[in-house]
Amino acid sequence: MKPIVTAFFHEPTFTVTYVVTDGSTGRCAIIDSVLDYDPKSGRTDTETADAVIDFIQKEGMTVDWILETHVHADHLTAAPYLKEKLGGAIGIGAAVTKVQAVFTGVFNVANEVPTDGSQFDQLLADGETLSCGQMTIKTISVPGHTPACVAYEIGDAVFVGDTLFMPDFGTARCDFPGGDAKALYNSIRKILSLPGDTRLFMCHDYAPGGRDYIWETTVAEQNAKNIHINEGVSQEEFVKMREDRDKELSMPVLIIPSVQINIRAGHMPLPEENGTRYLKVPINQL
Repeated sequence: MKPIVTAFFHEPTFTVTYVVTDGSTGRCAIIDSVLDYDPKSGRTDTETADAVIDFIQKEGMTVDWILETHVHADHLTAAPYLKEKLGGAIGIGAAVTKVQAVFTGVFNVANEVPTDGSQFDQLLADGETLSCGQMTIKTISVPGHTPACVAYEIGDAVFVGDTLFMPDFGTARCDFPGGDAKALYNSIRKILSLPGDTRLFMCHDYAPGGRDYIWETTVAEQNAKNIHINEGVSQEEFVKMREDRDKELSMPVLIIPSVQINIRAGHMPLPEENGTRYLKVPINQL
């Protein structure tokens, strides 16, 4: 099956949101949505999510699933807002509980954020499948960037989250809590063992060298050209490269607000006595 894939690129965070549609029924899934957030003012906006909503409504589609590939550290999810406007159930990999367990400690919110994944409608195990019209969505566990990363295989398309980038940009970092370069190598090899013409859709693109933004490639192209993990790269070589490279990287600009919100499935913290909601900034922790 060849699903219809429509991409929405959010340049401020270099994130791609996908609407994946069964053309025969009009039922669809949304993967990796974005809530606009201004770190200078702490204000949120739904402009990016509204563009997805407008598209789905104009096309007369029905949303079955709002899926996350992982707990993102570079943007806030718009999943609850999309569910309110369009329906559908929010899903994420079952290992999200591991991420919640770490970051409720980092932000000292264990008393208000359960670490059982109950904020999400469905926790997805490796190999678990979902129905969306005549499409079958298969969950593939791909830990490494985080312990909870999953990819979604839908027909001839795989949505890889942050495991891979376009071949000229390489692979994801592994230095967040629970990250593991060896695990990432094995996860990517799992993806790249699929048929060569399998379409791969990235969660991000950074346009290295000033080229145009692109986010679709194939298994064959990644195996041949990925600068970090092509067919000639061993696990030992990859792990050394990844760990050395990660030591030089700074934290993502939005990691502090993003993780606090995303471990809650996109829900904001409860308002305090004055009616205002607050995020925390841990000092010397990240």
